[in-house]
Amino acid sequence: MLRLVVRRLLQLIPTLLGLSVLLFLWLDRLPGGPASAILGEKATEAEVARINRALGLDQPVYVQYWRFLKRIAELDLGTSTQTGQPVWDEFTQRFPATVELSLLAILLAVVVGVPLGYFAARKRGGWLDVSAVSGSLVGICIPVFFLALILKQIFAVNLGLFPTYGRQETGINATDVTGFAVLDGILTGELDAAANALHHLILPSVALATIPLAVIVRMTRASVLEVQDEDYVRTAEAKGLKRSVVRSRHVMRNALLPVITAVGLLTGSLLSGAVLTESVFSFGGIGSFIRQAIDGRDYPVLVGFIMFIALIYVLINLLVDLAYSLIDPRVRVH
Repeated sequence: MLRLVVRRLLQLIPTLLGLSVLLFLWLDRLPGGPASAILGEKATEAEVARINRALGLDQPVYVQYWRFLKRIAELDLGTSTQTGQPVWDEFTQRFPATVELSLLAILLAVVVGVPLGYFAARKRGGWLDVSAVSGSLVGICIPVFFLALILKQIFAVNLGLFPTYGRQETGINATDVTGFAVLDGILTGELDAAANALHHLILPSVALATIPLAVIVRMTRASVLEVQDEDYVRTAEAKGLKRSVVRSRHVMRNALLPVITAVGLLTGSLLSGAVLTESVFSFGGIGSFIRQAIDGRDYPVLVGFIMFIALIYVLINLLVDLAYSLIDPRVRVH
């Protein structure tokens, strides 16, 4: 297991280096360059030249790239042109909100999607199977922002069952320990703050979970249908093993392998794709901050966001590989 972890970590280095090259080339090819993006379209040539000298953009390309790589390694992602604060500080303040939202969304998708996909496969052709497949198609087709607006209008505005915006009520006296509102409430014993934060999470997480839920349902159903017809499953049944043992050890254990891959990829996409959901609910996470950065051409924030999400993706892939090795020991051998 340790050898597998070390090998996967070493494989992350060329991936991140390749991404850094692409990002550097992207910055270098921006219309007018980063200086023009910082100063605006009406900047004079003298002002652009001054910023280029200050940023070291008048140096040779290899010198610029080395400085760019060194800053990333030191977590110096620059300063946001919107807020004037270091990009890394902005991320550490806002990212916990996005993580909470994404984790609850993927948890809902897995808890509902895996059993639903399994029972849909077991009852192939029945009403549950037809409903699950039809519902998954609808879930994939409906845009997240549109569903978020519908949920907000019905359950928050019309029925008043959930709050319409924010992470917590402004009057809640909550102690900030980790940045994760629900976890902080539990750690400090402020259960009212934790419950209030969870209440604010429900609607946006349900909206964000629809597409992952639809994918997981279809993936689980297809995988179970494929595995339950394998020879080793028939052999296990012929030997007289209990049906529950066959389903848990032979069917579900093997059917979960592609599902785990899908969950890993979906988790990464949720972290990077919560922009619209957070904007609808004014959630205050990294998604809404990135939307503002796109509107304001805040390139230091965008570069830091891309590198940050790339790191999250590769770490999630590492966890997926480890989960693979636990479920299927043959992965450790190879």
